[in-house]
Amino acid sequence: MRFQKLIQWSVAAMLSALSAGAALGATGGEPAAVAQVDIAPCLAATAADDMDKANAACAAVIDNEKTAKADLVKALVARGALLARHDQIDRAIADDSRALQLDPTLADVFNARGELWLKKGDKPKAVQDFGAALKIDPNHEKAKANHKAMARELERIGAQMAVAGKPSFNCVRASRAVEKAICRDRELADLDREIFGSNARAVREARNPAEAKALQREQDEFIARRNAGYGRPGYDLKKAMQERLQRINGVDGY
Repeated sequence: MRFQKLIQWSVAAMLSALSAGAALGATGGEPAAVAQVDIAPCLAATAADDMDKANAACAAVIDNEKTAKADLVKALVARGALLARHDQIDRAIADDSRALQLDPTLADVFNARGELWLKKGDKPKAVQDFGAALKIDPNHEKAKANHKAMARELERIGAQMAVAGKPSFNCVRASRAVEKAICRDRELADLDREIFGSNARAVREARNPAEAKALQREQDEFIARRNAGYGRPGYDLKKAMQERLQRINGVDGY
């Protein structure tokens, strides 16, 4: 019985030794090295702007659980840039977002994603990303230019919203029927404000005082016709205002 137990112990020890030996390399008992994921084909394909090769090569890197973090970020950024160049905006944003989750210190990627948000028309997210890029790198030239441009654009939009639906004159003092009608209708109010602003610009940009005077006289005559025509059968106030705006701005507008 004692001999049988000794044999069982010896067999178990041998199996254990064999199992351990399988994990050793062929030379000198070192553990077998884990093969690294090759990122080069992905980077080469994206640099060559080869979408077909990049799709396969980058997916092999990005979808591989063994890919090192640094290489995964590089592959995501490279593929994201390629997708952006081919106007696959949503996929590019997804790659950039994943890269930023892994490494939130990438100012270039924040700026790139901001430009993608801008293409999608999401200005608040674009400004947020440009701002994030500048927090990381205050001297990032592209991010500074983008953030400045967006700040001006948002300021302009805010100014437009502040006067939306308001004509060029004070509705509290409106006395004519046509003025009250303009104040009651947001579209007419916007048209009136655009006409006023376009005429002021045209007068300001006139080549000489005589031309400026002629332009203002034309505007005054339009107002007089508008006041006299409103309420009469067949008079279309909206159409008259639209035609006046087109007249000032020209066929191609400004």
